[in-house]
Amino acid sequence: MLCSYPMTAPRKPAPRRRAAPKGPRPKTTRAAQGGTAAKGSGPVKRARPAKAKAAAAPQRGALPPALPVVQAALADMKAVDVRVIDVRGANDVADFMVVASGTSDRHLRAIADRVVQMCKASGQRPLGVEGEGQGEWVLVDLPDVMVHVMLPRTREFYQLEQLWEPTRAAPRRPSPAGA
Repeated sequence: MLCSYPMTAPRKPAPRRRAAPKGPRPKTTRAAQGGTAAKGSGPVKRARPAKAKAAAAPQRGALPPALPVVQAALADMKAVDVRVIDVRGANDVADFMVVASGTSDRHLRAIADRVVQMCKASGQRPLGVEGEGQGEWVLVDLPDVMVHVMLPRTREFYQLEQLWEPTRAAPRRPSPAGA
């Protein structure tokens, strides 16, 4: 039995690319660009984009640029009980730890995604994101800022704030007299 229509769709021909000109690029003069040519003027040099200057090392008391972005993202996603802990001098991994809670595992993932999204938009690329699959504790590792987003029961169990906050001096009890 013969078919009156083709079994496969006809292929479209690939778009033709224009071949790049061989040889050196023609030099453009000011007269060719529509400007007036001064006597003895040579080819026009194109302006190169300015190189970005190396960023100065952050000062000791300065906050990392990712910290306000993280705080804004947490506020935007309605994170619960947000605490910022200064761990400079106690930790070589990060300068600040941000601990926050979410109401459910989906809320945790949404908070962490928003932190990553806003940091990328501000030019702070995260070094890593851990724990999104488990859903009880999501860690977002940023340059100089580490963000922990946990369920309240997980946060209560690990008690990161008590581990990293500077210890407050306990009030001294007076020694018993005559001892």
